Amino acid sequence: MVCVMAGNSTTAPLSLLAPIERIPTQPHAANEDFKDDGALRDIPEYAELHCLSDFSFLRGAASAAKLFARAKHCGYDALAITDECSLAGIVRAWEAAQSSGLKLIVGSEFTLVCGLKCVLLVESLAGYTRLCELITRARRAADKGFYRLDRSQVAQTLAGIAPAASGLFALWIPSETPDPEEARWLQKHFGERAYLTVELHREQDDAVRLQELLDMADAVQMTVLASGDVHMDVRRRRALQDTLTAIRHNLPLSQSGHYLFRNGERHLRSRQALGNIYPARLLANTVHVAQRCHFSLDQLRYQHPSELVPEGYTPTTWLAELTRRGMAKRWPHGVPAAIETQIDEELTLIAELGYEAFFLTVEDIVRFARERNILCQGRGSAANSAVCFALGAR
Repeated sequence: MVCVMAGNSTTAPLSLLAPIERIPTQPHAANEDFKDDGALRDIPEYAELHCLSDFSFLRGAASAAKLFARAKHCGYDALAITDECSLAGIVRAWEAAQSSGLKLIVGSEFTLVCGLKCVLLVESLAGYTRLCELITRARRAADKGFYRLDRSQVAQTLAGIAPAASGLFALWIPSETPDPEEARWLQKHFGERAYLTVELHREQDDAVRLQELLDMADAVQMTVLASGDVHMDVRRRRALQDTLTAIRHNLPLSQSGHYLFRNGERHLRSRQALGNIYPARLLANTVHVAQRCHFSLDQLRYQHPSELVPEGYTPTTWLAELTRRGMAKRWPHGVPAAIETQIDEELTLIAELGYEAFFLTVEDIVRFARERNILCQGRGSAANSAVCFALGAR
């Protein structure tokens, strides 16, 4: 399987030259929840920027509704839904965000052919368009259920676009042995919108891993932030997540140990738990990125793809011409005045709504089928459209 990528922030990212706090040493349990409002005010704000829902098939173990309810309970500023090379669950996520009152950030996780892993987060409508294009490229390049995206495809999608105008943020998720070349490649295409992501899950080497990634961030001059690689809303969902993993690898659960997570830390942890694990600066940086992501699905409007028309015509004039030709065939002895008035009104309304391309597409498909004696049906009679009737599309 293969993947995609995202970027780094452009306006005043927190400098890596300033001292970064090391792992806190207070003897609190990582999963300790807040006991009072005063404690909440003492913990840095946080936005989860790497979270899979159950639309990452056989990986995510919680629905968007459960994830947003938990994130709201934990006092998060925002929650990104970043299903792997997919936006299939983003409408459910938007509904959950509306119900909970918590901000949704749209994104997606990718693993490139070369092994580079990253999360792309959408800042703007332009970024959403590019993310959709990358997902489409990746899915079309592989069999159903898989995806394949290499660096050249990402470069093609971003060609001619300045990093600041990409509308995307890229969160680099380093491998077990971080490769600085991956960071430099992301910086080439996303500039300061490329971030290094630290994901700690209460394992034995967390302190070493954190220091290693902080040193790497200093070396490549990349802003660093925290994320959770979230696969479930609460810890008790781990049994389900383990089962999904076993199914994904076509193994009995008893033989899947190598593929299972070592613990249940990939859930939406309380801010206090996160504060016990990460330096405060890494948590604060998640909020800075979240605040810059202003895209919402509310901004989307249906736009039918443009349709090819003969030279000298626009979609409006070509639809009118085809309608007139059809009227001559449908009413060879003359068009009744009432019908002619209705057609004129329909054409005016179609132009006002910008639906010409849709009518031209339907007409083209129906004509193609009928010329080849392929059984087909255009618009149903319930449409009661004189234009459709004239075009032969019903």
